[in-house]
Amino acid sequence: MTIFATALERGARRTRRAAARLTRPDGHGGGALVAFGALAAADLLATADLLATARRPRGAARAGKPLLMPALAAHALRRRETADVPAPKALLAGLACATAGDTALLADEYEPAFLLGMAAFLGTQVSYTAGYVRQGALKGLRRRPWIAAAGLAGWAAANAAIAPGLEKRLRAPVAGYSLALTAMAVTALGTGARAGTGALAFLGSDLLIGLQAAGHAFPGQEVAIMAGYLFGQYLITTGWPVTPV
Repeated sequence: MTIFATALERGARRTRRAAARLTRPDGHGGGALVAFGALAAADLLATADLLATARRPRGAARAGKPLLMPALAAHALRRRETADVPAPKALLAGLACATAGDTALLADEYEPAFLLGMAAFLGTQVSYTAGYVRQGALKGLRRRPWIAAAGLAGWAAANAAIAPGLEKRLRAPVAGYSLALTAMAVTALGTGARAGTGALAFLGSDLLIGLQAAGHAFPGQEVAIMAGYLFGQYLITTGWPVTPV
């Protein structure tokens, strides 16, 4: 038992040292972005190949997907000038929830996994929205109230179009999640162009998922979903203030 406990302690120390190296500030976090780019390219290629063959196991072929958001989180931590600069907690919480969602959605052909993934991404939207509010999004929206009005109208129109094709028990969860997603996009637009563009890409990606769930599929849809999601998360992360507001 003592040998086992010692081995566990050594493993924990090694894990902590590795995590410290991966998140040590260097002022730019370029290495983590390179890792993200490589993982993103591999996942998009795996997605395209799965569409072409429709035979390979989805989870095994896309095993690197849960590493995508941790790579962005490492970038967010490493680009700080020093360890004294506070970590962007709202961003990191959102990326952690997105990691859980990415993992669950590897099995999204099963309804419980789909709902679990949606719940995890709800945490992402809430975290990002809270961060954008702290960055002054409401002040920006007061100057441009049409953004909120357009977002609400778009949410209502999208749900009206998608809901008839969804199973009845999915309509309320999808409507609730999409409202949180819309709130995130609206507050991001109130913050700035880069954040807003990233949020709109994220929203567009999830809109494609909603259309797919409602039975509206088209060739290359999954590649478009993942490309929009990755581009959105990249812009959201790299556009987040280095010094939290």
